[in-house]
Amino acid sequence: MEYKLHNGSRKLCYKSCDRQDKQLNTYDWLADIPGNAEENDLVEVQFKNTRKGYFRNSNKIELEKGDIVAVEANPGHDIGVVTLTGRLVPLQMRKVNIKPETDIKRVYRKAKPIDMEKYNEAKEREHSTMIRARQIALDLHLNMKIGDVEYQGDGNKAIFYYIADERVDFRQLIKVLADAFHVRIEMKQIGARQEAGRIGGIGPCGRELCCATWITSFVSVSTSAARFQDISLNPQKLAGQCAKLKCCLNYEVDCYVEAQKHLPSKEIELESKEGVFYFFKADILSNRITYSTDKNIPANLVTISGRRAFEIISLNKRGIKPDNLSEETQRSEAKKPVDLLEQESLTRFDRNRKSKNGNENNGRNNSESNDNRNKKKKKNNGNSRSQQGQGGGQQPDPKEPKQGERPQQNNNRRPSHKNPKPHEERLIANDKPTQA
Repeated sequence: MEYKLHNGSRKLCYKSCDRQDKQLNTYDWLADIPGNAEENDLVEVQFKNTRKGYFRNSNKIELEKGDIVAVEANPGHDIGVVTLTGRLVPLQMRKVNIKPETDIKRVYRKAKPIDMEKYNEAKEREHSTMIRARQIALDLHLNMKIGDVEYQGDGNKAIFYYIADERVDFRQLIKVLADAFHVRIEMKQIGARQEAGRIGGIGPCGRELCCATWITSFVSVSTSAARFQDISLNPQKLAGQCAKLKCCLNYEVDCYVEAQKHLPSKEIELESKEGVFYFFKADILSNRITYSTDKNIPANLVTISGRRAFEIISLNKRGIKPDNLSEETQRSEAKKPVDLLEQESLTRFDRNRKSKNGNENNGRNNSESNDNRNKKKKKNNGNSRSQQGQGGGQQPDPKEPKQGERPQQNNNRRPSHKNPKPHEERLIANDKPTQA
């Protein structure tokens, strides 16, 4: 089977990881599989901001991610960009609760130059239409905010996105807008989180907003999620760009709720022979609790595990007060792993090496030992010459080489500082001097 190479190299398609400037981008990790697009005739098409639709490619058009297509609308047609094809489309439809058996509209064709001209003309009118629609809503004394306007690709329909805290009767507003813009009007209410997702932005974590990248169903966030995670209730830090509580507060709340089951209540006081201890703070995930001898200020803080806290509570119920809150049996310190290769030590090159004699000598010690040896040799030579002077020069030094012989060097042997023994003196006296 021949593979179609899109990047000009000897590799498979890289369409799954191309740049995508639109919100709610879906990574197609099956794009490199040959025949993936032919497996399913459903495609995902994205319109302005976060609005997406699913259509059936009944005409078997070769579509890829990034193609601009004209799709069926009611009435007329709309222009959008293909964002997903193949076997991942049914999974995305299941995510947004759309069944494949429902009546799905069709993909007409790839967009022609005439379609793009009408599309661009309609997009140019969106901003001015939004400004005028806000003024009309203000004149009608409606408590609502029109956040965005989206024209259909053929210009026959306009969608007005609005935010309202209460229910709004906008029947009169629709009549006024239809007479003003001569298009079919559709009103769609969105929340503050959805509006932030349509606008997009960067969150305090340094990444793109979750509502603009992957969240499609928004769950209400309450302050109890912050309390379970022991987060200070600071409105400025807990609120996102939509002025609501951050959606990420719900991500780990279940883990914290489960971990708090292994900790005692904050209202329980611990009694010991040292005094009464009150709850001060807790590290929920590490299962550690800190107690203080004062309710209001930190005093004589003691940190124990949750298991130890339950043991003391059971002892207090039986009327027993332990000596202290700390652990009774101290755990032996874990031995540090030995690095055989010594790759983690920064000073492994600075360690002294052992010499043959078993002494640790570095370069400086070696130079000092050589100087001491030279001094000792000079001293011994002076002593031997003084002994020869006293003997009248009759007794030659047995260490001096004979005529015609090379002097033997014995560097391994150190010169001795002791006087020769008596039997050695007799041997030297019996020796005859060499004749020149």
